[in-house]
Amino acid sequence: MFDLILILTAAIYLAVVVMLFVYGLNFFYLTWLAVRHRDESGAPPALTHLPRVTVQLPLYNELYVAERLIDAAARIDYPAARLEIQVLDDSTDETADMVGAIVERLRAKGIAIEQLRRADRTGFKAGALANGLMHARGEFIAIFDADFIPPRDFLRRTLPYFADPRVAFVQTRWGHVNRDYSLLTSLQSLIVDAHFMIEQFARASTGYWFNFSGTAGIWRRAAIEDAGGWQAHTLTEDLDLSYRAFLRGWQARYDRQIEVPAELPVTLNAYRRQQHRWARGSLECALGYVPAVWKTQATRSRKIQATIHLTGYGIHILMFILALSFPALILLPQHFSGIDTLFNLALVFNLTTFAPLLLTVAAQRQLKRHWGEILPGALVLTLLGAGMILNTVRGALQIVLRQNDVFERTPKFGIANKRDGWTRRRYQLHLDSIVFFEFAFALYNLATAIFALLEHDWGIAFYAAIFCLGLLFTSGLTIVQAFEVNAQNRRPRHSAEHIRLRRHRAKLV
Repeated sequence: MFDLILILTAAIYLAVVVMLFVYGLNFFYLTWLAVRHRDESGAPPALTHLPRVTVQLPLYNELYVAERLIDAAARIDYPAARLEIQVLDDSTDETADMVGAIVERLRAKGIAIEQLRRADRTGFKAGALANGLMHARGEFIAIFDADFIPPRDFLRRTLPYFADPRVAFVQTRWGHVNRDYSLLTSLQSLIVDAHFMIEQFARASTGYWFNFSGTAGIWRRAAIEDAGGWQAHTLTEDLDLSYRAFLRGWQARYDRQIEVPAELPVTLNAYRRQQHRWARGSLECALGYVPAVWKTQATRSRKIQATIHLTGYGIHILMFILALSFPALILLPQHFSGIDTLFNLALVFNLTTFAPLLLTVAAQRQLKRHWGEILPGALVLTLLGAGMILNTVRGALQIVLRQNDVFERTPKFGIANKRDGWTRRRYQLHLDSIVFFEFAFALYNLATAIFALLEHDWGIAFYAAIFCLGLLFTSGLTIVQAFEVNAQNRRPRHSAEHIRLRRHRAKLV
């Protein structure tokens, strides 16, 4: 029986390694495509027709960033008669009153802006966008989340792409207002840059399907309606609508030269929640749309790329299975002679482990950053990725167990520079209990690494150590930040934070 378990583990291991090899090989492929097309300018001609545009700003309890967002939207360079702004405000705190005052101030300046509030948050962000669409007059719908700052020329640079009647949406690149705030924000910026500079660009420039990223983009209203509108049956309504539009025959455009700055989460808890939402939503979309993709008349390469795109978070699940199987793999040579040759062959497949590192470095080089700025963070980034595996596994288990999950926003604190503090601001998240499972799994991998070293299995020792350090990093940083918040909250609350809020309310009044 024990031998059968070892053989089954070996088979699972080889299958996982092959699948990881495919994903890694695709990272190499996307990096090559992005480098190959780096000098191509896909910019459309200058805007000649000025259609009516609606700018939607979905908000929910955004006390620290609401004014920054709304004021930036009001500064967009576009004829006032052809532009309207909708603040889709589902707030349940004083953000609603603040937004109301800001809207009245801007209306007095002749800006067409309104605050739309709902009786409840049915459908969460998707529901707010759908409700806004019912009241919108625009032919095109631009969307910006609360933590983004739309540039003045956004519409004049994106609208020309819609000269092609087949284009459903235009996505632009996310930037960062607080890249250098901390190690965590720096690591996140590397991930975001890799996605937008390489993955999105490579897919778009080659005609593969890619997704609207939920913000910093603009949709043709007719495409939204033709694809079935905004729906809330997944946690990633943006990816869901994107693929429904593609399946209806629509196309999309991506312009990485247009950068829209945004605030990165400054706490590990917030980042984990964001990643959980994206992971679970992506896997939900994969279950729903991969079969549909393969039934279309799209090219085989487009089907393959769409499948890899939709199932991308599955890499974490494969890594989890890999970590679980390591102890049994160490025991295999002791029970089956000659099996070393098979696993030495598998090491060739592990070479693609370095593909994400290459993709990250390529993205930063295309952003003209120096090697000294890139390599340290890119290497540490491996730990953050390893530390997120249980977070994704939890999302997958919730899908399997059919557990309902709500759309949980990522709290924003209005952090723009290193002097800004966050520990005394509202919207703090409770300590996620997953940190205890992360810590336990870190100990499991530590034991695996020690066992591997004793058996002179250097490869498994290396990977188990990476998993251990990554899990300790995510769980440890989460706990440290929780202690920081508790320590700050025990102090008297006559902080500069509260003084600033009082002055702000007085100014609005």
